[in-house]
Amino acid sequence: MPPQPTDHPRAVTDQSTRRLPRVLIMLMLLCSGFACQDHAFAQQYAETQDDQNTCIAWWRDAKFGMFVHWGVYSVVGGQYKGQELPNSAEWMMARGKIPISEYEQYAKQFNPVDFDADEFVGLAKQAGMKYLVITAKHHDGFAMFDSKATEYNVVDFSPFGRDIMKELAEACQRQGIKFGFYYSQAQDWHHPGGFGNSWDKSIQRISSDQYVREKAVPEVRQLLTEYGPIGIFWWDTPRAMSEQAFNSLHSLTKLQPDVLTNDRLGENFPGDYKTFERNIPRQAPAAKDWEVCMPISGSWGYKKSDTKFKSTRTLIQNLADIASKGGNYLLNVSPTGKGTLLPQATDRLRQIGQWMQTNGESIYGTTASPIGKPDWGRCTAKVSPDGTALYLHVFDWPSDQILEVRGLANQVLSATLLGEGQSVTTEVTDDGIRVRLPEQPTDEFNSVIKLVVDGAPKVKSLLPTPGKDGVLELGAELAFIHNNEGSRDAGIRQHDGIDHIGYWHDDQAWVEWEIEIRDPGDYRVSSVLSVQEPQTRFRVSVHQSELTATVTSTGGYGRYAEKDLGTLRIDQPGRMSVRVHPIPGSWQPINLRQLTLKRDDPAGEIE
Repeated sequence: MPPQPTDHPRAVTDQSTRRLPRVLIMLMLLCSGFACQDHAFAQQYAETQDDQNTCIAWWRDAKFGMFVHWGVYSVVGGQYKGQELPNSAEWMMARGKIPISEYEQYAKQFNPVDFDADEFVGLAKQAGMKYLVITAKHHDGFAMFDSKATEYNVVDFSPFGRDIMKELAEACQRQGIKFGFYYSQAQDWHHPGGFGNSWDKSIQRISSDQYVREKAVPEVRQLLTEYGPIGIFWWDTPRAMSEQAFNSLHSLTKLQPDVLTNDRLGENFPGDYKTFERNIPRQAPAAKDWEVCMPISGSWGYKKSDTKFKSTRTLIQNLADIASKGGNYLLNVSPTGKGTLLPQATDRLRQIGQWMQTNGESIYGTTASPIGKPDWGRCTAKVSPDGTALYLHVFDWPSDQILEVRGLANQVLSATLLGEGQSVTTEVTDDGIRVRLPEQPTDEFNSVIKLVVDGAPKVKSLLPTPGKDGVLELGAELAFIHNNEGSRDAGIRQHDGIDHIGYWHDDQAWVEWEIEIRDPGDYRVSSVLSVQEPQTRFRVSVHQSELTATVTSTGGYGRYAEKDLGTLRIDQPGRMSVRVHPIPGSWQPINLRQLTLKRDDPAGEIE
């Protein structure tokens, strides 16, 4: 798996209007006089939107899918001559600088005799997953299907001799699971025209365009024509291919008009949705469909030494967190050389499935939280003509059995414990709705309360305030930026899909957040930021308290780090401002993602 690409506006290289990015079309419509002058284009845009919404509707409802990294590297579990290699197992050829002729010997040993496609897909279904995406070809160039473009494939080159992709495609169709392919379109360490192999000096190099013509295009065409309906085509690791190569690959997606693609073909091809790798974004990207792909353990591919399996609690809470922000969770598993998953993976998948049997309605078909990110957990929603169901995912069961749903101003129609059907009482408060819970949680990982309210959610604007843990996180997107007229404006920008305050060159510009403090005390202040210059200095103030921070370089404007800034004493409760002011003469621009205040309680507890 590679680092994720940066966001760029997409060039209109595709003749299919369904693939035009929504933001680009809207900008075209809003350009001076354009929307009024070209009603036909506006109508076409509306039709394009309807078509796009229809194609991606199943994916938006599904929320949860299985990612599978499987290949030659699983034969030795990512080890080379008995030695551990850095990075995930699927990178072993590159990290070990293994010559092609030597790596081919592993391919000749690939024989997953215990693989059963129906059993494998059945486990995904049991876990509550609605789609499956698997590596048809990773960077090592080995095709896990009966490729017509090369003999370096699982049918012709390995003793297994069976088309794994065909078997999985058919099993998914039988069990009602959407099926998708991962395909490394640019990197291919086996082909002389592929990107990435800089260590094997025996390669007689040819052009990347020739590789695309000879291998990538025929294989992508085969995958999109010989394996039934394909729900997702998942590109990976964009490289500097020619425009002709990009277009020849991208145009093939029209072979299956309903296929969805991610954003990793190339920088001018954002696809149908954005992918975040390994990490859940703090804030959802605006006006985009998106997913988080994440391994269930540390490595994407099977690695013998990898024992860092995420707990069931973490996996279930990740799913709720992502759904509460409007995204999808693509959870990766890694079969062994025998074709089965380790017990640590299967046990967790079955436990997730048990939770989903009771609580699935709080995930499938939901939209993002209308009440933000409460300190006790997360919230998902479903709006219907009869009202709105808010699903309150309680990660931390309150010891006083009182759950505060801040800001909600609707009338409550019903409140029940999901799965049990037991009613709980609610009352209206100045801050929103108070839910009275039973003494014990209904689930050890994530208890869900279904709160049905009248109409669409009505949420009062409430100031950010520290949670029960005493922590207040202030993101860049919540800040008010005070720019000086005539100077270059600081503003909200993005790196890796995460907002930051950037272009902050003016040492007279400053930013602030309006907050509410309920518990006075000492608050430790930290920030997530990037600095290119050797150091910069600025002031942080709250009410009558102020600190001066000196921050050293993080190594560049794209490299973010969390920095401790010092302590502020807030001696009274109430509404107040947090302000960040540059120190003139000592200021160098920063990219500021987040400011965090954490109450420093000597007893280690927040009252």
